[in-house]
Amino acid sequence: MTQNLDTNVWVNQDEAGTISPFDRGLAYGDGLFATIQTNNGVILLLDAHLARLHQGAVRLGINWSPTESFIAHLKQLAASNPNHCIKVILSRGNGGRGYMPPEHAKLTEITSVHPLPSHYPIWQREGIKLALSEVELGRQPLLAGIKHLNRLEQVLIKAQPLANDVQDWLVVDTQGKVIESSMANLFAIKSSKVYTPSMAYSGVAGVTRERVIDALLQFGLSVECTEFDVTFLQSCDHVMLSNSLFGVVDVTTIGNQVFERFAETKKLTELIYANEKR
Repeated sequence: MTQNLDTNVWVNQDEAGTISPFDRGLAYGDGLFATIQTNNGVILLLDAHLARLHQGAVRLGINWSPTESFIAHLKQLAASNPNHCIKVILSRGNGGRGYMPPEHAKLTEITSVHPLPSHYPIWQREGIKLALSEVELGRQPLLAGIKHLNRLEQVLIKAQPLANDVQDWLVVDTQGKVIESSMANLFAIKSSKVYTPSMAYSGVAGVTRERVIDALLQFGLSVECTEFDVTFLQSCDHVMLSNSLFGVVDVTTIGNQVFERFAETKKLTELIYANEKR
């Protein structure tokens, strides 16, 4: 058994816990994860994160539901780390050699605490620049939308060298359809209508994405989840990204295309967390 060397990591709620070298999350990426923000000791969008983890577990055939003990553990981490990021990893558990899932695997829950990225407030103030990734996402409807552990595509995307003045990659799938950035969902506004990429074949359906859609509807904008290419995206008036750690940020350029910042971006983030105790 490999010892846990990081005091900010808990395995099955045990800070001295260990992970087996036969764990299927390690061997096959057989599991899920979530990245959760704490604010003033409160977990933001906790119910949404837990619901998405459960939905992903159902789709993968993993027998998991959040227990009262697990939720209490997360809340304790948040209280002790009031403005941080909690990462949750759920693995199917030990399985030996071979792809076939064991019939009665004991699931592994891993939680860890990390500082919030220091550059996110800068992105919120100034917006970010994107470049088009040469690495494309495969289309697999069985896994689309799930935040599963197999992230090799994202590893290859992030391994590409970025220009100094560019912050992230715009990612398309193998049919040239816009999906997301390397770490966030995307929204484009054109003539008072909002377009966000379909998650039917690729990508991660972030918990913040649904909150942004609801907030945009409150602004009186119509929202369409659909497929579109980079040419269409470049014709839009505004482009934004969303994730659970920075809320909503403006995209100011994609390659040589410049976009006007959306006037209500800050209010969008406020609406996302309107019902949270901050």
